Amino acid sequence: MTDWIKKALTRKTTDKTVALEADEVPPSERLVLGVKFAITLTFSLTAIEIAHLALLHTWNSEVFATITGLAGTITGILISQKTQ
Repeated sequence: MTDWIKKALTRKTTDKTVALEADEVPPSERLVLGVKFAITLTFSLTAIEIAHLALLHTWNSEVFATITGLAGTITGILISQKTQ
């Protein structure tokens, strides 16, 4: 798998009766695209925050709050997908 997001969201399940068999359950395409969109949006908002700091020399707390919320959402998706 060359797509690192898809690889990170892939779950491995094991059959308890056969110790050596492990099945990989790939994530849905909607989930992968949603995570890619959230990561892209996070990078875009980070660029906006850097530009705001560079040009206006002030901190924009609303943009930072949005970045923090998206980071928490992405982390929650990755953790919950692995533990199901």
